[in-house]
Parts: sequence; C-alpha cells; structure tokens
Amino acid sequence: MTINDAMRTYRLPNPTTAEDLECRWSKVLDFGDKVLLAGYYYNGKNKPCYFGAVYEHLDDDLSCEGTIGLRSASEVAFEDDGHAMAWAMAHTED
Repeated sequence: MTINDAMRTYRLPNPTTAEDLECRWSKVLDFGDKVLLAGYYYNGKNKPCYFGAVYEHLDDDLSCEGTIGLRSASEVAFEDDGHAMAWAMAHTED
C-alpha cells in the first residue's frame, strides 16, 4: 500500500511522534530504530480488521518526542494485532 493510501485509509499521521501514536493506538512498539504499529480498522462484520505499519525516525532524536515518518503499511488485513505486528517486524527493512 502506498504511504498516501495508508494515511487516507487508516488515518495514519505523517509525520508524527511515537508519543502521539501511543496516545491514539494501544499497540506501538519501539523496534531498533523503527516504531511499529498494529492498528484496528473496521472492514465489515466477520472480516479481518487489523493492519501493520512501520515508521522511521526522521531526525537524531530517538526519544518518544522525536519526529517519525510513515515508511510502509500493510495492504493485508489480519485476524489479530499479533499477526499485524509480526508483519510490521518483517517489513522493517523494506
């Protein structure tokens, strides 16, 4: 999924901070120099509704207040947040 599509579909902020993501979504993980997100997006009754996203730091501030930018987001909807986070972990190098 393109970054613009992910921002529009999942309403992902770009750029943002890890602190802002943690206030809006409950599944945010610092993973090396990346920030990973497993989010929920309603796709319809009985359909997979979780997605994964990878953010990267845009400056040298690696704290929760440093600026991060969206790097990638999954097109695939997952059954749970664990699979969405696994997708994000696997796509940190894309």
